[in-house]
Amino acid sequence: MEIYELLSQYGDKYILALLTTWKLTVLAFASAFVIGIVVTVLRVSPVKPLRVFGDFYVQIFRNIPGASLLILLVYALPYLNVVLSYFTCVLIAVALIPSAFCSEYLISGINTIDVGQIEAARSLGMTFSKIIRKVVIPQALRSSVLPMTNLLIATMLTTALASQVPMNPTDLTGIVSHINTHAVGGVTAFLISAVLYCATAVVIGQVGNLIDRKVRILR
Repeated sequence: MEIYELLSQYGDKYILALLTTWKLTVLAFASAFVIGIVVTVLRVSPVKPLRVFGDFYVQIFRNIPGASLLILLVYALPYLNVVLSYFTCVLIAVALIPSAFCSEYLISGINTIDVGQIEAARSLGMTFSKIIRKVVIPQALRSSVLPMTNLLIATMLTTALASQVPMNPTDLTGIVSHINTHAVGGVTAFLISAVLYCATAVVIGQVGNLIDRKVRILR
């Protein structure tokens, strides 16, 4: 099937799939970002059990395959009388894995902070929570804009997990399966989705570069 035929028949479904991918990306990345900050605070906490828990969280979700996590959420939770919608399961799976990498990037950003700044904050009588909020996290975020940009793109690509469950409307990968089930879209159907993925990634990359140039800390 030619591109113009596909777009004429399934153009509206591609738009819905693109919007679904964007929605999943935004919600998952926002959740991963918040969780990543919390886990990072735990990992630098003076309380050892919290540090151990934070490191354990990162090791688990940094190494678990996304498909395996989605299978656990969709098929294992009902045995515990916890039934979630397919959208929620995909959202959780897509958020938990990037949150571990978000924490790693923030830790790398924290390592760029001069120890003298922390000591100065302590000498002024600032508490741990205040040092984290006023000194550590703001600088760590400014130092990790580009890694976070790459993480956002990776999160967008991870939303392809939605194609593994009967979610409606589906994502850009799921729409390809839908088309090839009802027609002969072939490689062309994949090509259109790939172009939309690439276009979104390019826009994210350009915006990330602009933000990085504005907030970058020159050392």
